[in-house]
Amino acid sequence: MRKIISLFQRDYDGDRRVRNEVVPGAEWVLAGEGVATRKWDGTCCLVCNSQLYKRYEIKRGKRPPQNFEPACDVDTVTGKQQGWVPVGDGPEDKWFREALDNQADGTYELCGPKVQGNPERLPHHVLIRHGQVSYDTAPRTFDALVRWFQERDIEGIVWHHKDGRMVKIKAKDFGIQRKP
Repeated sequence: MRKIISLFQRDYDGDRRVRNEVVPGAEWVLAGEGVATRKWDGTCCLVCNSQLYKRYEIKRGKRPPQNFEPACDVDTVTGKQQGWVPVGDGPEDKWFREALDNQADGTYELCGPKVQGNPERLPHHVLIRHGQVSYDTAPRTFDALVRWFQERDIEGIVWHHKDGRMVKIKAKDFGIQRKP
């Protein structure tokens, strides 16, 4: 679970929105490669050998918890590292356990009433498999994506290349807020 690059460059010195300049390494999206899938607004999880794991990020200078499984190397710029820790029996993991229902191995998004303020407006906690919803006609250009997101109430898109690369873009990257 490497950090997924954005499709467009962000204005870090201004309003933090994206500008019409492609991030190096994301050109394949504009070339028409990859499948566009829905990006869900929740918490990333992993099911591996029937065990549920939650995403965990270690910040620069911090020590990982016991049972931490790195998903990638330490980022040389931010000093952060993403990985996984097993979901436990404690109250902090209640919603993960509630959503688990014999899922196959893979990555999922935990969504529901007690996750991120429930922007997906779901009545109960669920694990939604990444890549489950695809958009065959999703646009790939800056202006077309702005119009496309204005017509939909979703967090964003993740393009999946057949070689495993991924690129994302979110509605809020363009300053578009989700409906309350």
